[in-house]
Amino acid sequence: MKKLIILLFLFLYSSGFSQVKMISWNIENFGKSKSNEEIAYIATQLNKYDVVAVQEVVAGYGGAQAVARLADELNRKGNKWEYTISDPTTSTPSKTERYAFLWKSAIIKKIGKAWLEKKYASVMEREPYLCTFEYNKKQFTVVSFHAITKSKQPDREIKYFKYFPSAYPKLNLIFAGDFNCPQSHFVFDPLRKMGYSSALVNQKTSLKRSCKNGVCLASEYDNLFFSKSKIRKLNSGVIPFYQNFQSLKEARTISDHCPIWMEFSLN
Repeated sequence: MKKLIILLFLFLYSSGFSQVKMISWNIENFGKSKSNEEIAYIATQLNKYDVVAVQEVVAGYGGAQAVARLADELNRKGNKWEYTISDPTTSTPSKTERYAFLWKSAIIKKIGKAWLEKKYASVMEREPYLCTFEYNKKQFTVVSFHAITKSKQPDREIKYFKYFPSAYPKLNLIFAGDFNCPQSHFVFDPLRKMGYSSALVNQKTSLKRSCKNGVCLASEYDNLFFSKSKIRKLNSGVIPFYQNFQSLKEARTISDHCPIWMEFSLN
C-alpha cells in the first residue's frame, strides 16, 4: 500500500504537480488612471500564477508606477514578487507603450536582463519584450507582444515571428500577448510547421461594448504559442473577469481584454 501511494505521488508529480502557471494580460491603458481599488482587483486575478506578462503599460508617467503598485499589492498577499519593465517601444512615438513581467521569486528565477527586440523595431509598431526565466533548473523565454489593430493588418508584424526560433536557437520561446489576430490565421502557419501550438483554440478574449444575447466576448485575439517538443501544456483558459461586474462598461475600466493563462511543464 505504501509503495502504491509513492508511485501515485510520483505519477502526479510527473503529470503536472510540478508546473509553471503563467498568465498574460493586455491591461488597457495600465497607468496612473488605475485606482488603488482597480490595482487591488487586478492583483487578486493574478495572485495564483507564477509568471505574469502585461501588455499596454502606459509609456509616460504613471505606467512604471502602476506596475510597481501592482507588485506591492501582490506582495501583500503572502508571496514575494519581483518585476521588470521595458523601456518605451520606439517604432511609432504616438503609439509607444511599455511591457512588464512579474514573477514569484521563490518559484521563478529571472535569467539575465529582459530586452526589447530592436531588430524588428522598424517593422513592428511595438517591438516585443523578451525575458528568460528558470524553473526547476529548466529555462523558458517569454516573447510578450502587442500587435497593431486588426484594421492595420497585424499579420504584417506577426510574420516576423518565424525568424525568432532560428535567431534564438538555444531559447525555449513562448510567444504571448495580444496579437489582434486569431490563432487560425495563416500567419501562424510557419510556427506551427516548426512544432509550435497555441494554448487556446477558438476562444474569444476581447470584450464587446455590451453583452448581446448573453455573448460578451468579441474576438479571438490573445494567445500563447509554445514549442510542443519543449513544453507540455497541462491546462489553459481565460479568466472571464467581466462576470464580476454589473456591466461590460464597468468591467472595461479594468481592461477590454480577458487575461489568458496556461499551466505547463518543461520537457
